Formats: sequence, C-alpha cells, structure tokens
Amino acid sequence: MKFNILVVDDEKNIREGLGKALEFDGYRITLAKNGLEAVNAVNKGDIDLVITDLKMPELSGQELLRKVSSAYPTIPVIILTGHGTIENAVQAMRDGAYDFLTKPVNLDRLSLLVKRALSNRELVMQHRMLQEELKQKSQFANIIGKSEVMKRVFDVVKQVAPTRVSVLITGESGVGKEMIADAIHYLSPRKDKPYIKIHCAALTETLLESELFGHEKGAFTGAIARKRGRFELANMGTIFLDEIGEVNQSVQIKLLRVLQEKKFERVGGEETLEVDVRILSATNRDLKEEIEKGNFREDLYYRLNVVNIHIPPLRERKEDIPLLISHFLKEISKENNKKIEGIDVKARDALYSYVWPGNIRELRNCIESAVVMSKGNIITFDDLPPFVRNDSSRDYIKLNSGISLADAEKAIIQFTLQKEGRNKTKTAEILGIGRKTLHRKIQEYGLD
Repeated sequence: MKFNILVVDDEKNIREGLGKALEFDGYRITLAKNGLEAVNAVNKGDIDLVITDLKMPELSGQELLRKVSSAYPTIPVIILTGHGTIENAVQAMRDGAYDFLTKPVNLDRLSLLVKRALSNRELVMQHRMLQEELKQKSQFANIIGKSEVMKRVFDVVKQVAPTRVSVLITGESGVGKEMIADAIHYLSPRKDKPYIKIHCAALTETLLESELFGHEKGAFTGAIARKRGRFELANMGTIFLDEIGEVNQSVQIKLLRVLQEKKFERVGGEETLEVDVRILSATNRDLKEEIEKGNFREDLYYRLNVVNIHIPPLRERKEDIPLLISHFLKEISKENNKKIEGIDVKARDALYSYVWPGNIRELRNCIESAVVMSKGNIITFDDLPPFVRNDSSRDYIKLNSGISLADAEKAIIQFTLQKEGRNKTKTAEILGIGRKTLHRKIQEYGLD
C-alpha cells in the first residue's frame, strides 16, 4: 500500500522541497498552498497524513488541524512551526496534532516521524475494521444458516445495509423476516438512530393510521391529546412495517406520499411534517397477486420493493436444520435449567423429514416442547410433539416441484433409512440397490 501525504505550506520552496523528499521515501504526495486547498484535498479522500505549516493566510494550520481532527480523527496531523511559535505548537498538540517539528525541518527526523504516524494510523484502521467485522458478525449471530440460499441472503443484506433504499422482505410466516430487517438497520449508518417497528396486521384501519402518522387532539373519539406517530418518532432512523400486505388503500396513499415526498399530516391536523426515514417492510403475501385483485397499489409496491430479499422456507434449506436444532437446544435448555446433551437418531430423522409449514418459529416451539417433556439428557422420538411423530409415521414422502434428481434421491434414501430404523440391509432391499451402493450414497449425501 502506497500512503498519500498532504503537504501544506504557503511558501512554495518549502512545500515542494518537503514533497520531493517524502516522494523519495516512496510516498505519494499532494501539495496545497493554503488551508482552504488542504481542506478540499482531505474531503476528496485518499489522504493518510497531513503535514502543515502553522502560520498561513486565509486558514491557519491550527484551524486546519481542528477541521481534520473533527471530521477525520484517524488522519494524523504533523505541525511545522518556527522557533517563535513553540507555544502555538504545544497548543496544537493539545488540539490533537500527532507531533510538531521546528523549521528548518530536519528531514531524517521528519522521515522517522512520518513512519511512526502512518504505522499508528494503520493499526487504528485495522482495529476499526476488526471491530466493524465483529459488529457485523454479531448482527447475524441469531440468524442461523449455512445453506447457499442463506449465504446469498446475507450477502444482499450486507450490500444494501449502508444505502438508503427501501427493502421489501418476503417469505412465509416464521422464516425470520424481522431478524433480516434488524440486521439491515444495525449494519446501516442509521444504527444509532431510532428504529421503530409496527405490526400492520395487528391494528384496525383507524388505529394503524394514527400509529403511523399520529393524531391531533379531538381527531376522533378517544383522541384526548396530540400524539406523535411512528414516522415522526423514527425521523433520521428506520421504520419496519411488518405485514405490509395487510394495509388498506387509504393508508397506502399516505405511505406512498411519505416515500415520494417525505411529508405527511397527523390525523385531524393541517400542519405538514417532513421526515427522513428509511422504510423496511415485510410480507408473507404475494403482493403482485394482491395488485391484480385491486387490494394493493402498484405504485406503492414499486416504491417499497426497490430491493427484494426473499427468505426461503425451511423445507428448501434443510441443511440448516441441524444448526438450528443445536442452537435451540442450547438456548432452551439454559432457559429451563435442563442439561440436554443431544438428540437421538430417530428423533433427528423425524425433525429432518418434517416439512415445517411454520418454518423456524415452528421448529423452535417443537424443540422447546421436547426439552420440557424430556425425562433424560437426550431428546428421544417420544419427546417430540405429536404432529412430528405422526407425520414421521406416514408411508409416503413429499417432494417439491422443481427439486433436482440428486435431492430427490437423497430425500428418498433419508426417508427409507428413517422408516427402517437405519437398518441398511433392509433399506437397500426396499430401494432395490446393493448394500455397497447404499453405503456410498449415504457417504455422498452426508446421511451418516
């Protein structure tokens, strides 16, 4: 990496002389003849260190130091000063300067100081990057998944989080849409600003409008005082509208205006309020189908759906089930003061083959029930809820349309192994294949 050093001095000979000396040391050099030019250069980015004279017209080195330290605290600033202004240099150190040198500048001393300052900056930047990486990992800590489809979801979340765009999160109930919304907010520049959530399906039309936009005193029966709405409270932050497909047409019109103009009025009010809010929304409905039925505005749909993140159902990412089971076992065992060490083969097979119409939420409830009902430290088939046990006793297997031949074969082998209590000889006989072939398939599909 080649560092870029900004040299600022109103004396041309000094400015260019220092530039050439540092360029000889292998650095890229940017020159500025005054503080104003220097500020513009720093604001353009790509500056790693500032070396500035203290006494300059228009904008002094002291003022330049304050601007750089305030806006870019990781960029070190070295002050150059004459013998008569040592006190000013000491004050500059108190204001955040990395160090100072007196004129005429000792180039060897300057070279050593520059190396130290840049080395310190690199360490600070590495530490910040590590902290940011740890922070990002923590935002995904509760979102369990190693499947390719979930890896793609994580990649999209990381890409859209730093932007301002509206995101529509779609998927069946229980897949974790709210957790994805949480991750987007907490990975965004608005992470320290308000984050307001509202479940649109839980409120009547009047209450939803009041909750979103607020109301004035006397706007309707029971409105005994002015109330600020969620959009007003979320100003400069993020609002998450869960089950957006349940919102009626009149509220949709007001939502559209907020997205287009960032303006709205409280219910019963005349004052126009302006807000800066990022909107994340989620639904388990097919909004295109709702548009065709006349239930959802097409213009609002395109405003909300700038980026779409679809969370696949659990039955389409079964490789995540073992991870989720392990996570829930630890979490729920701790909550209930039980020492559950694992789950037996028959119970695990039953959990794996079940289609999970309620997705992750249903799986968690199932594990919670099994932990509570377990009499030992291993979850058994008999500890599972009846709906899982009954489902596992069926004599047929459901395969989704569009499934690959390999996935179908894997599912059939898994199902037959489970039905036969993992008796490989009996399983091979039922499937009409040799035992060696079955053993190879088990290893190939990771069904051990």
